[in-house]
Amino acid sequence: MKKIHNKPKLLEYRKKLRRRSTASESTLWKTIKNKQVENIKFRRQHSIGNYIVDFYCPEIRLIIELDGASHDNYLSEEKDIIRDKTLQEYNCTVLRFENRYVYEFLKEIVKAIKAHKISYLKSNFF
Repeated sequence: MKKIHNKPKLLEYRKKLRRRSTASESTLWKTIKNKQVENIKFRRQHSIGNYIVDFYCPEIRLIIELDGASHDNYLSEEKDIIRDKTLQEYNCTVLRFENRYVYEFLKEIVKAIKAHKISYLKSNFF
């Protein structure tokens, strides 16, 4: 079977991204690391296929992407659509939030994670 998670060729780039996290990524990470939300483990700057995602929870196949101003144009939106579609083909769900949502709506992001866990467990185990 072809390896799709954490390809060795992306290791150094993933490390670089972790060292240079945005303020919103660092803030969200403080909330979701160490199984603080629903006792689920998130990974930071995890690669799936040829993409590096901001946060990934393998237990419920959830990806969280935080988007800054660089995503506010047509070309970036098109790339995000293609990226999300590819990640969905790996049976992952992608939740995208603007960076500012981490500061303005952090509780709602946590609620979205909890809701996805419930939905995932219902659809896969019942």
